[in-house]
Order: sequence, then C-alpha cells, then structure tokens
Amino acid sequence: MDTRLLTTFTTLARTGSFTAAAAALHLAQSTVTVHIRSLERDLGVPLFDRLPTGALLTDAGRRLLAEAEEVLDAVARLRSAAGEDGPVAGRVVVGTPESLCATRLPAVIAALRTEHPDVDVDLRAAGTEECLQGLRSGHLDLALLMTADTEDTESREIATEPVAREALALVAAPGHPLAGRDRRAAWGDLAAEHFFLLEEGCAYSDAFEQRLRAAPGAGPRVTRFGSVDAARSCAAAGLGLTLLPATTVAEHLRDGRLRRIALDGPPLADVPVRLARHRRRWAAPAAREVARALVRHLAEAGDGKGGPQTADAPPV
Repeated sequence: MDTRLLTTFTTLARTGSFTAAAAALHLAQSTVTVHIRSLERDLGVPLFDRLPTGALLTDAGRRLLAEAEEVLDAVARLRSAAGEDGPVAGRVVVGTPESLCATRLPAVIAALRTEHPDVDVDLRAAGTEECLQGLRSGHLDLALLMTADTEDTESREIATEPVAREALALVAAPGHPLAGRDRRAAWGDLAAEHFFLLEEGCAYSDAFEQRLRAAPGAGPRVTRFGSVDAARSCAAAGLGLTLLPATTVAEHLRDGRLRRIALDGPPLADVPVRLARHRRRWAAPAAREVARALVRHLAEAGDGKGGPQTADAPPV
C-alpha cells in the first residue's frame, strides 16, 4: 500500500477539510480527492462522509485511523533508523502559553540551535485545551501546559510530566488604591475591583476568578483577553488589576509602571508547567531532543539559581 495515501487520509482526518488537507500537504485539492478515493477503493469501505461543512470520518474511518497512524509511525522509525549516524534534524511543533513563549522559550531555542543546528522549532501560542487538541490531532509534537490539574490533562492519549513552576503576581498601576496601602489586601477588598485576566481556559486565571467570586458580597468586573500584553497594558494604564506570571511583569515592576498587590493569607500558589506529548505517537529524534532541552532549561530557569523567576520577580 502506498503510504502517501495513508498520509493524506490521516491529514484529512485531522483537518476535516479537503482544502485544509491539501494546503497542509502542499498538494492540489484534486490530488487529495484521488488519494482518498484510491484508498477507499483499495480497502473496500468508505472512510469519510462528504458534507457541506467538511469531511467526517465514518465508523470504518475511525477504526482505521489509529492503525494508519501506527503504520506511518513505523515508516518514520524505519527512516530514522536508516539515518541515525547523521545529525539530528527536523521540524518540531510545540504548543505553549503566550507567557512562556515570550519569556522562557527564547533561551531554550537559542541553546537548541547551538546543540542541534538542523532542528527547527515552530512555537504555537495556545491555551491548554487547544494544546491538548493539537496533540490529539497531530498538529503538535509537544506542548507546555500551565495547569495544576492533571486529571483533565492525563488520559490514555496524553502523558504529562512536571518540568518547572511559574510564580504569579497580582499587580496594578502605582496610583491604584490597593497599591499604596500599608496593609495587605483581603479577598473582600477585591470584591468590587476591575480585573483583566487571560482568556477562559487559562487554568490559573479561571481559578483566580472562581476564588474572587466566592468572596462574600463579591461582584468583580472581569475582562478576559487572549494576550498577556493587553492585560498588562490595561493594568499599567490604571484601569484595574491583572494576575500574570511574574516573568511577564518583571520589567514593569522594575521601572515602576506596575506594583504588586500583597494579599492577606496564603500567597498565590506557583503554577506547575507540564510537558505533554501523545502516548501512542512515535517521537522523532528531533522531538526527543527538543523535549530534553525543554525539561533541562526550564528546570534551570526556575530552580532559584539566578533565573528570572527568582532574581527579577520574587513570588507574591
């Protein structure tokens, strides 16, 4: 069987669109159609229902998808074994929260370029659910998740491991009433404030909003953004407060554009950073090297030995 047909099949299954599959494979849409028809004729079963909204896997298609992926993984392993004597090379797609993409990962990519110059890393800023879906669909090779809840992330398909921790900082402009007080702010003091948090699906933002709304008489105004810069800029402009990883506000704290809000009671817990990958999908040598670099460099950055988490932005 021509493995090109299987590649087209798995790509169409992931994208759900002949147009998107053709773009991903750099083929004409008519070629994708011919590949799928040839595979269906060879196997003797329809693999997709062609609908106006896209291509949906049939029951037979769903049963065969995992088998097709295993065949392609086996072919990839065979090709990798044939080239093991050469340098590690390839493209690795990593899903990651925007805050890590902007603060932690540039140093990791720089180190990788020195160690493995033929490995290209493609970073995709994405939230937890988008990263998990990307791993399941095959659009991502690896993902970094900022969440303490492993029940939602661990599954038969996805495996995760802790690699670092990120401190959080609750901040506001220097002129904010809560920023200039001598005493720590109680949760009740936050009840009527305006907050700029990252979009729903950001685990620590969701947990913070839940805790805010649980306070007696709480009625906070919450605006959600998909951008760290947008939330930080609104707080710096004096419009309200924001909760962000300390690394993303370190420069603003140093130059006085933002000030920390100290909370009464236990400090805000650091957020675990977890490396996620698909359990069943074979990892190419390039992906394995990127995973090793992420584990090593992220752990070093947050181990208290002068990394930015400790030097520039101590925990709340």
